[in-house]
Amino acid sequence: MQRRQPPKRKRSGLFSKFLVLLLLGGASVIGGWIWLTNAIDSPHKHAVKKTITIEPGSGTSEIVYRLHREGILESEFPVRLWMRFFAEGRPLKAGDYEFKSPITPRQVINQLIAGGVATRQFTIPEGYNQFDIARVIADLQGLKEPPATAEQVLSMFKQTSLIEDLDPDARSLEGYLFPDTYEYTTNTTREKLVEAMVKRFRKVYTAELQDRAREMGMKTRQVVALASLIEKEARVDAERELISQVFHKRLKMGSTLACDPTVIYAALLEGKYRGKIYQSDLDRDSPYNTYKRAGLPPGPIASPGRRSLQAALYPADTDYLFFVVDATRNDGSHKFSVSSGEHDRAVQILRQQEREQRGR
Repeated sequence: MQRRQPPKRKRSGLFSKFLVLLLLGGASVIGGWIWLTNAIDSPHKHAVKKTITIEPGSGTSEIVYRLHREGILESEFPVRLWMRFFAEGRPLKAGDYEFKSPITPRQVINQLIAGGVATRQFTIPEGYNQFDIARVIADLQGLKEPPATAEQVLSMFKQTSLIEDLDPDARSLEGYLFPDTYEYTTNTTREKLVEAMVKRFRKVYTAELQDRAREMGMKTRQVVALASLIEKEARVDAERELISQVFHKRLKMGSTLACDPTVIYAALLEGKYRGKIYQSDLDRDSPYNTYKRAGLPPGPIASPGRRSLQAALYPADTDYLFFVVDATRNDGSHKFSVSSGEHDRAVQILRQQEREQRGR
């Protein structure tokens, strides 16, 4: 008796159903992929430019929820899905982020993975003194900590422990707050900025410069004080070494330095500077008044830049003893003189020009 074979139609029917399911599953995967890709590559219709702080220790879900709540992400679900299956376990980094508008969820994710933290900048110009710097730091915008006054910032400049190894006689950080451009975020404190400025000074005042100072028999405080005078006097970069040489020569002779910026600084310390130098300022009995006191002032009067620090230690080799603004030029350069008679004539020319300008 011949055995009956199972119907072939039934087997082919099962195969057809499996194929249909396979195709439907593949279509779903492809459709899901297309939907997810579109979802994370489409910018928020109503996105706005915002700066958001992601706190350290925040989890992915918490961050995504926060960004959705703040209006950066239009929907949470596609981003959660993408992070789960395609972010390869890369964490989102804490910090301050500025999200432009419009921005896609993928761009948001990439920014958070890369740690593209939003920063602000401020610049301290060469020659700023502690009073100028205190005003700049007090006025910084975007910090989380409460607003500060210039007086409160000045009190931070009393942290001389930051430089006690370099200058054990320092009573403030005057001269050691290096002039440069600095970046900060909302989480930065003013105290940290002060530390960063001192750290920058340490980097610029290299071991080579310190060795040169010892070779010349100068303490760090003397170098920075002299460099601050050079910084305040120099308007033309190439004259720094010439000005340094004049000061070095006069110091060696025991003469007064007769440096106007020190007179101004003495007035500032007493809160009596009136915008220009008066005879009463020249007569002020202050250790910073280099018209009345020979030698360097007790300490720096401003923040010198790299070039002035170098010039203080590597003066030019000339016989000049005097300098005054060159009245024949309009670029802030100086007329250097060997003799007092030559210097007096240069001063007379300058005074005559100033009288003519006032007359006009």
